[in-house]
Order: sequence, then C-alpha cells, then structure tokens
Amino acid sequence: MDDFIKKNIRGLKPSATLAINEKAKKLLKQGNKIYNFGFGQSPFPIPEKIVSTLKENAGKKDYLPMQGLKELRVAISKSLLSKTGIEYDKDNIIITPGSKEAMLLMHVAFNGEIILPAPSWVSYEPQAQIAENKVHWLQTSRDNNWFPTAEDIEKKIKSIENKNIILIINSPNNPSGTVCNNLKEIANVAKEYKIKILSDEIYTDLTFDRNYLSISKFYPEGTFISGGLSKWCGAGGWRLGFFASPNGNKEFINALKTLASESYSTVNSPVQYAAVEAYQGNYDDYKAKTTHILKSVGNYVYNNLKSNKVLINPPQGGFYLMPEFLNSKFKTSSEMCDDILSKSGVALLPGSDFGFKNDKMLTRLSFTDFNGDLFLKNISSSKKLDDDLVKKYAPNVVEGTNKLVEWSKTL
Repeated sequence: MDDFIKKNIRGLKPSATLAINEKAKKLLKQGNKIYNFGFGQSPFPIPEKIVSTLKENAGKKDYLPMQGLKELRVAISKSLLSKTGIEYDKDNIIITPGSKEAMLLMHVAFNGEIILPAPSWVSYEPQAQIAENKVHWLQTSRDNNWFPTAEDIEKKIKSIENKNIILIINSPNNPSGTVCNNLKEIANVAKEYKIKILSDEIYTDLTFDRNYLSISKFYPEGTFISGGLSKWCGAGGWRLGFFASPNGNKEFINALKTLASESYSTVNSPVQYAAVEAYQGNYDDYKAKTTHILKSVGNYVYNNLKSNKVLINPPQGGFYLMPEFLNSKFKTSSEMCDDILSKSGVALLPGSDFGFKNDKMLTRLSFTDFNGDLFLKNISSSKKLDDDLVKKYAPNVVEGTNKLVEWSKTL
C-alpha cells in the first residue's frame, strides 16, 4: 500500500502532543500514577458568560459564511487593534476550526519555504511537509531565550535561493515558555529582505508580565497573525481560531477562503456566536487570575527543579518550561523521556519533537496538571500566591516535580 499514500505524507506520525496525552490517559486507566506534564491544555473553565452565549445560540443550525461570521471578524479586528495598535481589516480575517487549521491553510496556499526556529511547536514542520513547503531549521540558544538572533535570521535568508519565505515566530513560546526580547530586530531583517512573518499569538494573553507585544508593531505590512480561544479562554475543544492578514494580500486571503470552502466549509455556528462574546466582552479579571495562577505554578516548578543537573529558563508566559538534563546516560532525548515516564510516572515530551537534535537532552514540561476551576475559585488576582497555595491546589504538579527532582539525582 506504500504507493497508495503520497510520499510527503507517508513518513508523518500523529501529533506528539496528542499522542502523549492519549498515552498518559491509557496508563492512568491501567491504574498507574501518572503526572501528565506532556499535554498543553488549559486547566481553567471557560468563562460562564461565554458558555451561556453558546447555549443561547445552540439552535443556530444554518451554515455561516465560509470566511466566518461578520460580527466575529469585526470583534477580532477590534481586539487586535486594541492590543497591537495595528488595524487588521475584517475582510482580511478568516475564521477557522482552531488556529491549527488556520496555519495549515496558510501552508497549503503558500508557494515558498519556511524558516523555523528550534524550538518550535510540534505541528509547524509536519504541516509544511503536508503542503510540500521546504523547512529550514534555525537553531537557537538559552542565552537568547530560545529565540533566533536577527543576524542568524539574515544568514539563513541569504542561504535560501527561493525568496518566497515565511518566518514563524511564537511568543510566548511553545515549548520553552519564554518571550522574545528582540522582536524589533527580527522585524527589521524581515522587512529588509521582504519576507513574511507568521506571528502565532495563541499564548499572548497569557504573558506573565501582562505586557503584550506583537511583532506586527514593527512590521505591520508583512505580519500575518494567528490566534484563537484554546489557550486564554480554555476552549480547546471548541476549535475556534483565526488568521489575520495585513492589507495588500487579497489574493492570498481569497485562496484561504477557497481552501476553507473545499474542506471544512465553515466553522461551527453556535461556537462562532459564542466567540463574539469572548472577543467583545471584558475578561481582563479572568485573564489576570488565570495568568497569576500559571505564573505561580510555573515558578514553583522552576525554583524546585533547577539545579546543577537541570538547566532551565524561568517561565514568562503560557503553560511550559523546557528543562535540559545534564547527563551521559542516554543517547537520545526520546530514550530519556521513556526512562523518566517508566521510573517516575512523569510524562514529558522530548526536545527532538520541537526541532532539536535528538542528542540534546531537552524536554518540554507542561505545568497544567491541576484543577483550574478549584484553584480559580479560591484566589483573587491581587492575592500573592505562595508555595503553600500551589501545594494545596496543584498537588499533582508539586508531586510530579518532586518525582523529577528525585529522578534527576540519579544522573
């Protein structure tokens, strides 16, 4: 059957993040104690007003426009303007079933090559492979917060013959949990060489210092933005995302609309109406509280895990940390993660899933294995969250961290 499957599809594997979640659930069902640090899903409930809006519109059964509900695109346009200072016209926004689908459409429509900083989210490269867009990996360092320097980007651009290029930037970053500090310098290089940027802004509302900064501020004419409800709103299962383009790319947006019409047709109608409330309503208090909790839990893990055997950058946004274990026992990060899971019950993802060479002992750790609803009900946005509260409301994260610390002592 090999010749029945296209060559560019044949070597693909299921998404590593979804695979580790299913594996962890299977082990739990078998009676094992598992600390699921492998899957990055918001632990918090969707705000009640957004849920009630979904219920109110549950009877909306008709197909909506393939580009998405006009009121929703207007709401997203206003939201982007208020956060970035840049106007993305409603006609240049397309609603998709999750930001993942938005990026897949972009890859399929785009005729060019992709620059990916390592580390990058697990699905960027497979999506490019599906679309037969060549990927150029760009290695980064802990010293630059796991983001590429402008100089490295320029060198990479010069080495690529095809000048139709999209650079993908994700800040706060999955998997590192760090924020890019050199967006302006990166934007200047992209502008000089007239390449496009996809700014994956799915985690921006979870920036721990609450200082949202988009690279579109420095390069508005060349920056696409993708986002959605899965992270800040806790609505991953609702599958609601968007893709926003600057002016001057009408043909590209039309191509995305065509792809949408020939694939998923349109996004779930009741969810789109609920998303209008999500983008129009004021959820600053909800965001402040959830970010406050994530920052406190992330810092607990960071402060307790870092050692002379575990190198790690402090968390700055999102759900993640990226520990590097210093050892000579394992040949690959995959082998090491298997050992960690079997001996400690902690599920992590190897750095090789995010673009690193397999011999670098880097891992992605998601610190969301706790009851976010319970935690949220027992704190205020202004209350200092000390270690005792983290221990009380995030016991699995605390226990799992302790297990990792004990395991690291065997290195």
